[in-house]
Amino acid sequence: MNSKSLILIVEDDAAVRNLMAVTLETRGYRYHLAQNGTEALIEATTHQPDVMLLDLGLPDMDGVEIIRKVRSWSGMPIIVISARSEDTDKVEALDAGADDYLTKPFSVNEMLARLRVALRRISTDQQPAIQENAVYDNGSLHIDYAAGCAYIGDSEIHLTPIEYKLLCLLAKNTGKVLTHNYILKEIWGSYSSSEVGSLRVFMAMLRKKLQSGDAAQPYIQTHIGIGYRMLRQEKNPEEAP
Repeated sequence: MNSKSLILIVEDDAAVRNLMAVTLETRGYRYHLAQNGTEALIEATTHQPDVMLLDLGLPDMDGVEIIRKVRSWSGMPIIVISARSEDTDKVEALDAGADDYLTKPFSVNEMLARLRVALRRISTDQQPAIQENAVYDNGSLHIDYAAGCAYIGDSEIHLTPIEYKLLCLLAKNTGKVLTHNYILKEIWGSYSSSEVGSLRVFMAMLRKKLQSGDAAQPYIQTHIGIGYRMLRQEKNPEEAP
């Protein structure tokens, strides 16, 4: 995915909207603008942008409603950029289907970085696979789904069944923040706030095992009070062919 990708900016504040537009234009991105939810849905269905940058506080409808509507027909990455900073707001947006959440006031450099992550995920998803879901490679991490094994470099990581399921879930959603609620439902089939503590223990053990063989590459990023994200890492130069 190159810098000619089409980005939909959904923002009712003219100053913020112009800042985002100028930032994207100077980096070579194409963009369309929407000032409210109605325009956003029309733009999304008509032009099918690659990524949506979405404010939640729109004049005609809540941004979470837009996320749910778009998710009913499209998997395009949605990055929320909102003044709502409470964890409950972030969790609601992410559970509705948002891929990322950036709180205002925001750094344009961070916005661009989050955008690049979303576009890389699209590019990875669109790459033809020799065998669907056969393997996963991320930096020094290698997962052989068929064999049910994971490696850091040439060393196998000895994981419990739950740790392996968590690793695969994160790997298949690389770059996307997964909420506690989503992870618990996917792995255990149910959600209870009392189970979040157990999830943290499993994630801590998984992170420790991933970093024991390659401490220079942190794979799992914690979003306190929200969930976890698998980070995309570059291949270790020493391991490159």
